[in-house]
Order: sequence, then structure tokens, then C-alpha cells
Amino acid sequence: MMLLRYESKKELKASIGKPLRYSETSMFGEEYKETGTFSGARRPHLLGGTGREFFASITMANGLIEKVV
Repeated sequence: MMLLRYESKKELKASIGKPLRYSETSMFGEEYKETGTFSGARRPHLLGGTGREFFASITMANGLIEKVV
């Protein structure tokens, strides 16, 4: 699962139409897809910050965020 670089799901949804800010975590290859759907999470304890944890399903189209659930 990818680490999302957003403080909240609301901030992520407000970024629809923009490139995704993320960090890869998989040892088996990239999870990011320029066009497609994948899952991501904000894990503050892994990013060295504070705040809430959240999970999201993200749909990308041509390198831009199209939908967040």
C-alpha cells in the first residue's frame, strides 16, 4: 500500500485534477498507475508526523487524480 502525502482525505479529494503526492512502499515493484485504480493510506507514525490515519481508493487518469473514495 502506498503512503499518501496528504493531511486528510478532504485535502486529497480537493486535489482532484492534480498529480498524486505519494511514497512507494512495495518491495515488489511500483504500485502507482498513471491510469488505473489503487489503494493508499496516510500513516502518520511512518511519516514522522502526527494526525489522523486514513485509507483511500484512488482512481487516476493520465497522471491526474480523477476520483477518491
